[in-house]
Amino acid sequence: MKATFMYGAGDVRVETVPDPVIRHETDAIVRAVRACVCGSDLHPYHSMPGSAHGTAMGHELIGVVEEIGSAVTTLRRGDLVVAPFAFQDNTCVFCREGFQTSCVHGGWYGGDNGGLQAELARIPQADGSLVVVPGIDPAMADERLLGSLLALSDVYLTGYHAAHMGRVAPGKTVTVIGDGAVGLSAVLASRQLGAERVILMGRHTARTDLGVEWGATDVVAERGDEGIARVMELTGGEGSHVVLEAVGHMPAYEQAYGVVRPGGVISRVGVPQYEAAPIGFGSLFGKNATLTGGPAPVRAYLEPAIGQVLRGEIDPGRVFDRTVSIDDVPAGYAAMDAREALKVMVAF
Repeated sequence: MKATFMYGAGDVRVETVPDPVIRHETDAIVRAVRACVCGSDLHPYHSMPGSAHGTAMGHELIGVVEEIGSAVTTLRRGDLVVAPFAFQDNTCVFCREGFQTSCVHGGWYGGDNGGLQAELARIPQADGSLVVVPGIDPAMADERLLGSLLALSDVYLTGYHAAHMGRVAPGKTVTVIGDGAVGLSAVLASRQLGAERVILMGRHTARTDLGVEWGATDVVAERGDEGIARVMELTGGEGSHVVLEAVGHMPAYEQAYGVVRPGGVISRVGVPQYEAAPIGFGSLFGKNATLTGGPAPVRAYLEPAIGQVLRGEIDPGRVFDRTVSIDDVPAGYAAMDAREALKVMVAF
């Protein structure tokens, strides 16, 4: 099969490697229908040290079940499934409490577990990780539906998680920092949860236009102190009840605590590219602000979200604005890095 590997910053290669096989009785083998490049994949694309051994890439996938281990009971060959970006048993104490990304038997794709930017993938803990899409033949489904189902493997439900953890609710003013695919998904999710006002902080018009279509009531292109001042002006000097930070860099976090109102919530889902962040009187403490967020437990939200997509209530796949073949995945990385594409889908 063909699979994607990263050998260092900017060095993405597609190679032919042996097909994956069942290793554990709880595994499944899935043939990819659609995969994609994630914004978080660009972090190692910028900074990974060079190596003679490539790292398997990709963690978002919809596909068809090809083979199941002897202990797998909820899947059948031919099922169309969504694979969340982490695998989990969905039965341990943390899974039962709704934090499947902390599963005691779970983990992440890449390395020895293989990546999902590949023609075939071994899915550990298949019963707990894969969710069947009922009644859909992928050979007959249109691109829009496939894109929206793929968006549920990470990007949309990461935006939803930000809003959920931020306690977005009717009557709330929400500020979303970042106009990438996760930020735009957070806009859509905030409106789904009833937010009265959604301020989108972003400067790329093609992206913020989609944010407006999805319910952003205001767009703030300014950054830093100017951006903070503009949000404070829009909110009458009060700030935002909820701030959803979808970038992961320190300037975005500084904007977040600059615009959150007293008693408000900052919810972060942008993978932090820093270890230390201010939490003192001038940032969180003085405002009685809450800081929350983390890796989205996509599995906790998947069944209801699949239903919304199938009923046409949400169309999160619109974040995909370029489609490539597996051979052209390196070009997809380059396009996203150059901001020529918002999010790249891989068709098989």
